[in-house]
Amino acid sequence: MEPGHWTSEHSDALRDYFLRGVSYAEIGHQINARFGTAYTRNAVVGRAKRLGLIAPTRMTSPSIVPSWPGEAGLLSPRPSALPDLNLPPMSAMKPAARVKLRCVGVQPRLIQLVELAPTDCRYPYGGDKDGEEITFCGHPCQPGSSYCTPHAGLTRRSGPASARVAGPVALRLVPVA
Repeated sequence: MEPGHWTSEHSDALRDYFLRGVSYAEIGHQINARFGTAYTRNAVVGRAKRLGLIAPTRMTSPSIVPSWPGEAGLLSPRPSALPDLNLPPMSAMKPAARVKLRCVGVQPRLIQLVELAPTDCRYPYGGDKDGEEITFCGHPCQPGSSYCTPHAGLTRRSGPASARVAGPVALRLVPVA
């Protein structure tokens, strides 16, 4: 069979299976078994799009040919037989709740990594956008931390779990059985 050639019987079978809600891969298996063809899932999806069963996923540009009022344009989209199945659920269309960001009242020195001293705060700033430089706070560190006092508070969990201070861990060697 010549690739890309769909006979009318194959297209009719595709349309029937599609309207029954069969998956594209299963449609390909059914048509291949019924007609002795070798259509892939992607071939079935492409043919379904060309038959107008699936709305195209990319946006088309409007016609550049002007049309008279009441007259359809040359490139007017044909009405879809089924509703657009590519739309996200309505719950995803609602605006997200505003997040309150945690911040501290410290003016960072914005030092580059290569200029940081061992006792400088390593709280990062920037790097949110592609190509944006990352700099660091640079204020003196709190003892036993990589951050200054205000930034150390941001990096720890709040609540009863953070009230526990872990003591030293004792490791011991255990003989292998």
